Amino acid sequence: MKATGSLLAARERALELMLPAPRQAATVSSSGYLDLLGEQGLGSTGRAQDLMLTRVVPAIYERWWRPALARVAKGATGPGMAEEAKIARLLLGLASGHKVLDVACGPGNFTRAFARTVGPEGLSIGIDASETMLQRGAADTAGAALENVALIRGDATALPFLDGSFDGVCCFAALHLFADPFDALTEMTRVLAPSGRIAVMTSVRRQLTVAPLKPVIERSSGMRLFESEEIVSALQVRGYADIHQRLSGMVQFIGARRAA
Repeated sequence: MKATGSLLAARERALELMLPAPRQAATVSSSGYLDLLGEQGLGSTGRAQDLMLTRVVPAIYERWWRPALARVAKGATGPGMAEEAKIARLLLGLASGHKVLDVACGPGNFTRAFARTVGPEGLSIGIDASETMLQRGAADTAGAALENVALIRGDATALPFLDGSFDGVCCFAALHLFADPFDALTEMTRVLAPSGRIAVMTSVRRQLTVAPLKPVIERSSGMRLFESEEIVSALQVRGYADIHQRLSGMVQFIGARRAA
């Protein structure tokens, strides 16, 4: 894919926010995203993450896979994909000129939605470990003619950015897949500016009948089932205030503000 001047500018703006080592190591993939992992990639956490690394799921992700999977988890009355994006924007309190990071961005659906909200003076960066997801995301971003989006292949538990780089950090439908989700939360906090906001959508265990099956589900799928107060407590320990939690089926939405 041939990069336009606007895409090059967005990548340059993303590089300016990076720590020196990843900035030096970054290469540009043939699809146009910045690659920090190269051939080594990251280790899998289980079957759910393995599926995300295939070529099949990214091709059907936006239209079928993600909405169907989310509907099962959230229940029939839970928010749909469009409402999820709206919830994320509201929890983040995004405004024109903000810089926002979309962690485990997949094909960049939310990354592009955030870019439209923050406008040309703002910047929306998506980071994911999947080559196939980012290839799809780069193509969709080019087609959307957005000038303030940069996609990066990297590790969510070792974010390549300088401290306090972002006004908002989002991680929707991915925290339960990370090998160490609390390391990831620590990293998200590090790159978030004081008074910046975080938005998380992840799993939650609510039904008592699930309790005996929890270890089996986690081992077989690589998907962690968080207790209802687990993420809220983790955010409090990391200095967050103004924490809001909404439960929908086996999914929780959490928004919080990093203390100044």
